[in-house]
Amino acid sequence: MTSRRQILGVLGAAPAIAALGSAGAYAAGGGGRARPASIVPVTGNDTPEQIIAKAADVVPRKGQFAWQRREITAFTHFGMNTFTDREWGSGAEDPATFAPTAVDADQWIRTYRAMGAELAMITAKHHDGFTLFPSRYTPHSILKSPGRPNVVRAYVDAARAQRMRVGIYLSPSDGGELPHAWHAEWIESLRKKQAEGGKLTSVEQTALDDGDRAPGGLGRFGNGSAVREHTIPTLVDGDDRADAVRSGKLPTFTVHVNDYDAYYLNLVYELFTEYGPLDEFWLDGANPWADAGITQEYRFEEWFRVIEALSPDTVVFGGPAGVRWVGNEGGVARETEWSVVPTTADPRTYHGEWLLPHGPTAADIGSRDRLTEPGVTHLSWFPAEADVSNRPGWFHHADEQPKSAAELFDLYEKSVGRNATLLLNVPPSKAGTIDAADVAELTAFGDRVRKVYGRPVAANADGTTTFDRVAVREDIEHGQRVESFAVEAETDGTWRRIATGTTIGHQRILPLDTPVTATRVRVKILAARGEAHLGRTTLHRATD
Repeated sequence: MTSRRQILGVLGAAPAIAALGSAGAYAAGGGGRARPASIVPVTGNDTPEQIIAKAADVVPRKGQFAWQRREITAFTHFGMNTFTDREWGSGAEDPATFAPTAVDADQWIRTYRAMGAELAMITAKHHDGFTLFPSRYTPHSILKSPGRPNVVRAYVDAARAQRMRVGIYLSPSDGGELPHAWHAEWIESLRKKQAEGGKLTSVEQTALDDGDRAPGGLGRFGNGSAVREHTIPTLVDGDDRADAVRSGKLPTFTVHVNDYDAYYLNLVYELFTEYGPLDEFWLDGANPWADAGITQEYRFEEWFRVIEALSPDTVVFGGPAGVRWVGNEGGVARETEWSVVPTTADPRTYHGEWLLPHGPTAADIGSRDRLTEPGVTHLSWFPAEADVSNRPGWFHHADEQPKSAAELFDLYEKSVGRNATLLLNVPPSKAGTIDAADVAELTAFGDRVRKVYGRPVAANADGTTTFDRVAVREDIEHGQRVESFAVEAETDGTWRRIATGTTIGHQRILPLDTPVTATRVRVKILAARGEAHLGRTTLHRATD
C-alpha cells in the first residue's frame, strides 16, 4: 500500500505525470519476475501478498490497449428481427421476409462517427441463425432474400471508407440450426401446452408463431454429433478458395469439434479472411433451448485458438485477453471497476465471464478479497464493456423512441468515465436507414462530449480555472494499480478535498456537485497495488 500525490497545474493542458516505478509480471511459480503478461497463473504456493503483486503487474495486450482508447463502439442490430418486429427470432422465418428497400450503410457510419464512435460492429448472425452475408455453409442467408443484399460487405466497406475500425457479432446460438425432427416434436408439444392453457415463454411463443415452417438450416445445433477431427475451412464443391488453400496462401486448421462447432468455425473463417481485419469479435454463450432439451456444448478453446491464429490483435468478447460484459445492459459501469480480475480456470478454455468467481454481475469482481479467495487459478486483464441500446429494444421497432442526448452523455460519464468502454447499439429501420430522431440526438450527444471532453477547460483571466469535472487516468500500459485516491484544489492558498474515488484505470471522470474555481489541483493516491503510474489529469466544465 502506498501514499503518493502529484500536483498539477490547471492552465490549459495539464502536464503528464511521471511514471513511478517499473512494471513486471511473475512467473508461474510466483518466485521470480518475468515480462508483463495479460494472463498470469496463480498457484497454491502463492501467498496473498504475492497474488496482489502479480495483479499489479497484469497488463493489457496491444489489441486491448487500443480498444480501450477508442472509448465508444457503435453496435448495429439489423436483421430478420427488424422485419418481424421481434427481439428474438425462431430460425424458421422465411428468408424472403428480410427485404430492405435500401441498406444505407454510409448513413449508418456517418451517424456513428457523429456520435463519437471509432469502431462499428455489426450483427452478422443473431440467435435466429440468418446470416447477413453469403456463406457457403448455410441455406439460411441473404442469398434467399430479395436482391440478395450482402449487408456485412456494405457495412465493412462504408466503415473503412470513413476511416472507422470494424467489429462483427456472430451469435453462437442458432435457431436456424435446430434439428428438424426434434423441432417438429417440440412444436407439437407447444401446441398441446397452449391448448391446455399453459403459459408459453417468449422463446416458445416465437417458435410456435413460426411453427408451420422447419428451421432454415441443416440441423446441426445440439444434434448430439460426436467430437471428431475437422479441417477449417471445410472446402465445398466448386469452392473458389481451393487453390489458395492448397498453395498455403490461406491457412488451414485441424480442430476437434462436433458438427455445429465446425459450422461456426467455418463462418468465423469466412468473416476473418474475407471481411477482415476485425478489431473486435463479439460472441456470447447463450443456450436458449436448454429447457426444451437441446443444448449445444461450445468448444470455446478451439474457437479462441483459431481466432487468435487468424488475427492475434482482435479483441474477443469473453475471450482470453479479451473484454467482458459489464454485468448489465444499461450501459453503466461500477464505481469500482477493475480491469484485472480473477478467474476459476484458464481463460483460454472457456467463455471468460462464466469463469469469474461470483459471476459477471457481482458488485465486486476485482478487489483484494476476490483476487485471493480459494479457487482462483488465473489473473487476467479483462476490461469491461458497457452495452446499451439507444432504444428500448436492440432491434428497431417503429413505436419506440431513442434516448436523448442528455441521457447518452450521462451514460458516457458512467461507462467511459468509470474505466469501461461504451458499446452503444443504434438499430436501423426496415427502410435501411437510422431514423432522423436518432441521428439528431446522437449527433447532439457527440457534440457535447467533444465540447466538454475534447480539451481541458480554459483558464480564467486571473489565472484560476473554473471546472466541474475532473478526469484522472492511469497509464494502463503499466497495469491498473490505484485502489483509492482523492482530488484536492487550492483556492486562496488553502487546499481542500473536492472529490474521492476508488479505481481509476484508463479513465475516471469525477463530476462535482458544484463548479470549483482553483489555482492548482492535485491528485493524491491513498492506496495502490505497488507504485502508481498516473497518466494525464485534466479539468473540464459541463455546465455554463
